[in-house]
Amino acid sequence: MATVEKMPMLQEGHDTLSADLKRLKAERPEIVDAIEEARAHGDLSENAEYHAAKERQGQIEASIADIEDKLSRAQIIDPRDLSGDKVVFGATVTLLDDDDKPVKYQIVGQTEANAKTGRISYNSPLGRALIGRRVDDEVEVSVPAGDRYYVVAKVEFI
Repeated sequence: MATVEKMPMLQEGHDTLSADLKRLKAERPEIVDAIEEARAHGDLSENAEYHAAKERQGQIEASIADIEDKLSRAQIIDPRDLSGDKVVFGATVTLLDDDDKPVKYQIVGQTEANAKTGRISYNSPLGRALIGRRVDDEVEVSVPAGDRYYVVAKVEFI
């Protein structure tokens, strides 16, 4: 029997996915109308509007199915309910790089990750390297730019 893999995410990520799903479902009738209008123009074999609308409909349906799958497997984790000294999903970690310059990341789900805003996926190379580490642990991670070394300076659950 196959097991369904849970997908950890923060409440914020769940809310974003739910909003995207609602928006896509609201777009469905507009696409149907666009298909009907394009169909009214006659010959479908050379009707670019019809083919574009059908392609968009396929994209929307695929996106809806993907989001519904993610939401059905969602395991919402509130970092404020967590504690301890280990890096786990939802933790905010302050690292010191080679120059003792602090960098801060929150460990989040794949759909929520955005390195520019300091949110990295638990599946990313750095995320995987950090999980289970404690303050003062050294972390080595291989990234496309080469090997990077960090020291865990602080683990917070905020």
